[in-house]
Amino acid sequence: MTDFPIHTIDTAPGHAKQPLASLHEAFGFIPGAAGVMANSAPLMSSFFSAFGHFRGEGTFTGAERQVVLLSNAVTNNCAWAVAFHTLEALADGVPPAEVAAIRQRELPADPRFAALSALSRALIERRGRLDEADLAGFRAAGFDRDQVLEVVTGVAISTMTNYAANVADLPLEEPLREHAWEPKH
Repeated sequence: MTDFPIHTIDTAPGHAKQPLASLHEAFGFIPGAAGVMANSAPLMSSFFSAFGHFRGEGTFTGAERQVVLLSNAVTNNCAWAVAFHTLEALADGVPPAEVAAIRQRELPADPRFAALSALSRALIERRGRLDEADLAGFRAAGFDRDQVLEVVTGVAISTMTNYAANVADLPLEEPLREHAWEPKH
C-alpha cells in the first residue's frame, strides 16, 4: 500500500483543480482515483483529455461505455473501479443482471454488451493481440472496425484509473460502498 494523498479541489495542485471540478460536476463527487491521479500532472492531464474524448466524442452509448469500463475494471482486478463502474453502469441503464454477469467475469446476455465485454477483456488479457474470431464476434454484434479503436481508448483510460487506484489501495467512497467487490488474485 502507498500513501498518496487523495486530493480534493481545495488541496489539489493547480494543474488538477479544473479537472477535479469538472469530474465533481459530472459525478456529484470527486472519484478517489481522480483524487490520486491529481498528484501527477502528466497522468491527470492525459486521463482527463482521454476521458473527455471517450465520453464526448465516442460512438458508444453511455451504457455501452460503462460495459467497456466495468469489464476493464474486473479484468484489471481493481476493486475500487469495479464499485465505481457498477454505480455508473446502473445509472446509465445497464440492467442489473448484465452488471452482475460482468462482475462475475461472465459475458452479459445482451449480444452488444457481450461483444464489448469480450473484446475489452481480450485486449487486456492478450495485450492487444486480437485474432480474427475476436474481430468477427465484435462485428457480428453490429460494431464496425473503427470502434475497435474506441474500445482501445476505453482500455487506456481504465489502465490509468485502475492502476492508480490499485497502487493507492483506495478506500470506497460512500456512494460506492454498496457495490463493493472482491478482486481475484
